[in-house]
Amino acid sequence: MDAIQIANRLQEQFATAILASLPREKHPRVHIAAASVRPVAEFLFHEPDLAFDWLSCLTAVDYVADNELAVVYDLRSMKHGHEFAVKAFLGREQPVMASVTDLWPGANWHEREAYDLMGIVFEGHPDLRRILLPEDWAGHPLRKDYVFPREYHGIPGSYEMDWQQKPDYPV
Repeated sequence: MDAIQIANRLQEQFATAILASLPREKHPRVHIAAASVRPVAEFLFHEPDLAFDWLSCLTAVDYVADNELAVVYDLRSMKHGHEFAVKAFLGREQPVMASVTDLWPGANWHEREAYDLMGIVFEGHPDLRRILLPEDWAGHPLRKDYVFPREYHGIPGSYEMDWQQKPDYPV
């Protein structure tokens, strides 16, 4: 199946859930609301002619100007050899959506990373906790409005030097 056919199948099945259909783009995809993630994911996984059995990537994007976050699911069918993406949008204030780890186990690490760095809560995740930062870290550093701390437990957050001075190491 090509991207246009996949987008058409999704449009037929989830007409009201599809916010945008972009099968002719370099990154063929549909846009949906976060509330539709589970039914769309289950359809893409279980439909025999789609059979998206591999999640190659799950990442998050911050659209701070629109007060939204998005989660992008890049999917592939190993059986059929086709690829497609789903981008799910959610508000920045209460970023909660369903986990897909039961469908694609590889989502486990990716969802934890999106939780840790962007603050997206994946309901139903088997072990949702920070994966890269310490548990007591404040905030989510990949959000565009994040203010990096000056220090963490006495460790400086940045190294300031006078650029007018000659450094004491070879340049």
